[in-house]
Amino acid sequence: MQVSTSTNATNKDAGVGQSVFPVGQMTLFVLVTVLFFLWGMSNNLTDILVQQFRKSFELSQFGAQLVQTANFLGYFCMAIPAALVMRRWGYKAGMVLGLVLFGGGMVLFWPAAVSGQYVPFLIALFAVGCGASVLETAANPFMAQFGPAATSERRLNFAQSFNPPGTVLGVIIGAQFIFSGVELREPEVAAMRQAGTYAAYLHTELMRVVPTYLALGSVVLLFALVLSRMKFPSLRGEHEDHSVAEDQGSFKQLLRFQHLWFAVLANFCNVGAQVSTWSSLIPYMKQYTNVSERTAAGYLTATLIAMLVGRFVTTPLMKYIPASKILGAYGAANVLLIALAITRPGMLGAYAIVASSFFLSIMFPTIFALGLKGLGASTKLAGSFLVMAIVGGAVFPPILGWIAKRSGSLADGYIVPAVGFAGVSLYGFLAGRVRPREVAVVAKVL
Repeated sequence: MQVSTSTNATNKDAGVGQSVFPVGQMTLFVLVTVLFFLWGMSNNLTDILVQQFRKSFELSQFGAQLVQTANFLGYFCMAIPAALVMRRWGYKAGMVLGLVLFGGGMVLFWPAAVSGQYVPFLIALFAVGCGASVLETAANPFMAQFGPAATSERRLNFAQSFNPPGTVLGVIIGAQFIFSGVELREPEVAAMRQAGTYAAYLHTELMRVVPTYLALGSVVLLFALVLSRMKFPSLRGEHEDHSVAEDQGSFKQLLRFQHLWFAVLANFCNVGAQVSTWSSLIPYMKQYTNVSERTAAGYLTATLIAMLVGRFVTTPLMKYIPASKILGAYGAANVLLIALAITRPGMLGAYAIVASSFFLSIMFPTIFALGLKGLGASTKLAGSFLVMAIVGGAVFPPILGWIAKRSGSLADGYIVPAVGFAGVSLYGFLAGRVRPREVAVVAKVL
C-alpha cells in the first residue's frame, strides 16, 4: 500500500485549517468538559486519603496504597459494561449512569466513616472508581469524535486540560478540610494511649473525610440531573437503529487493530506511573524532609499546576509536531526526572517529581486519541479497553509500597513509575510507524 506524502494530505492529517470545536454544539461541549473537571477532583483526593487513612487506621505504606487499588480496580471492572451500555443506548446514557455511580460512591463515605472500618471505605472507593470508569469510557471517545477526526488529539487534550484544575482544587480542599494539621509525635501518642484518648482522636481524624465527600457527591448527582436533560447528537458509528450489528462494532473487529492494543499497553504504563508518582509524594516528603502534611500537600498541588501548564503549553504544539513524537520525548524526560528522585531523595528529588507532572500532562489524552483513530463504529468498545488500562493505577502503587516496605526507602519504590514512563516513551517513538487508517483498511479485507 502506498502512503501519500503530499503537502495537502499532511495538512489534512494534522488538522491544519480544521476546527477543533464542534460547530453549533458548544453548550454540550462545555457540559461534557465539566465532567473532566469533576473526576479530576475525585482522583487526586485519593492521594490525600492515602496519607489520612495511613494515620487514621495506622496502616503500612502498602496497606495505605490499597486506596488506589480499590479506586482504580473499579475502572477495570466497569469499562466493558459501560461500553455495552453505550453501544445499546448511546453516550448520554453512559455519562448519566457514570455520574450516578460516581456520586453514589461518594455518599457511601458517610456510613463507612460511622462504621470506623477500613474495608467499607475501600468498597465506597470501588464504587467511585466504577462511576469514574463509566464517565471516562463515555467522555473520552465522545470528545475524540465530537468534531473533525483530524483534530481529535487537540480536542481531547483541550478537554483534558480542565482535568488538572479539578485535581488542583481537589487537593486544596483535601489539604484544608481533611488534613487537621495535627501531627502527633511518639511521646504524645504514648501519652494519649495511656490516657485512653488515642482511639477517639483517630476516629475524629477519620470523620474529617465525610463533609468533603458528601458535598462533592451531592454536586455530582445534581450534575447527572442536568446532563440527563440535554440532547446529544448522533456521532460517527452511532445510529438510531441499534439493532444493526455492523453499525455497533464488535470485540472481534478490535483484534485486528494493532495500534489500539499498543495504546492499551501504553495507557496501563502511563496511569500506573502517574498514580504511583503522585500518591507517594506526601509520604516521600515525610520520609526525606522535615515538612508537615499540609506543606507536602502543597507540593502535590504544585504537581497538578505543572500538569495544567504542560497541557496548555503542549497542546498547541501538536499543530506543528506529531503528537506521538512529543509523547516519546516527554516519556524519556520523565524517566530522567524519576531517576533523580530515586538517586537524590530529599527536596531535590521532590522538585524532580513535581517537574515530571509537566511532561505527563499530555500522555493520557494523546494515547487515548491515537488508540481510537480509524476505529469508526468500534470506537465505544475500543474506548472501554483504553479505560480498562487505567487499572495500572491499581497495580503500580501497591508494588511501589511493597518495595518501599522491604527496603525501608520510598525512593527505591520509585523505580516502578520509572519503568512505566519508559514504556510510554517507547510507545510514543514507535506509534508513528503504525498508520491507523492502513490498519483499518486491512481489517476490512481480512
